[in-house]
Amino acid sequence: MQLPYLSGRKSYEDAAELMALFGDNAGYEAAARADRSLDVGNHIHFCHWRQIERLIVLLAYDQPLGTIH
Repeated sequence: MQLPYLSGRKSYEDAAELMALFGDNAGYEAAARADRSLDVGNHIHFCHWRQIERLIVLLAYDQPLGTIH
């Protein structure tokens, strides 16, 4: 799995908002927003929503990921 690039707090806020509004379907909503952005040629928003989709997947895990010290 790729780790998301977070350019700022807005990325986390967008992910949290989608999770609050859509629950288990938040990742699908982020993917849909990315697809809509790509359809209209907005590559910046496409990349943003793809990273949000990846972040939502990470936040949904209830187990630690990666190395534990």
